[in-house]
Amino acid sequence: MKFLFGILSLVLLYGCEGTNLGLKEGDRAPDFALTSQDDVTVRLSDFQGRQNVILYFYPKDDTPGCTKEACSFRDDLSRFHELETEVIGVSVDDLASHKAFQSKYNLNFKLLADPDKQVTELYGVKSFFGLADRVTFVVDKQGIIRKIYPKVDVSQHSEEVLTFVRTLSRSE
Repeated sequence: MKFLFGILSLVLLYGCEGTNLGLKEGDRAPDFALTSQDDVTVRLSDFQGRQNVILYFYPKDDTPGCTKEACSFRDDLSRFHELETEVIGVSVDDLASHKAFQSKYNLNFKLLADPDKQVTELYGVKSFFGLADRVTFVVDKQGIIRKIYPKVDVSQHSEEVLTFVRTLSRSE
């Protein structure tokens, strides 16, 4: 039992490397509709033509790695907004879990609930354990995936993505 708990803890902190991404950079990002922690339906297409989107999948609300990643995006959100970029987190947790997570850490961006795992599967990030792997997609204003981060170091990830979005903004 201790061994299984240790494995699950590592997956929640770092994600699982079993991800089988069917998507690649240059592909059109699949559209979807999911509900956010504030009970609003969010579609990826809502941002097309207006904003880039950082679509980051993460395993579980209120776990050490996921909290560190979310708080980093929270702290950098104004810098993303200056670059006309929205940050959206997705996990298979339900709305109640997202609401509690958002409230506890004052998260200032959308957390989308995918309890049926349809979007997690659509993006090819469902782990062996049925959670979302820690994978980030940078989607430009035209809806094209410009960058995929399949392995994420939560302590540096937000800054790493911000650096990439700056180069994306210069090329527009």
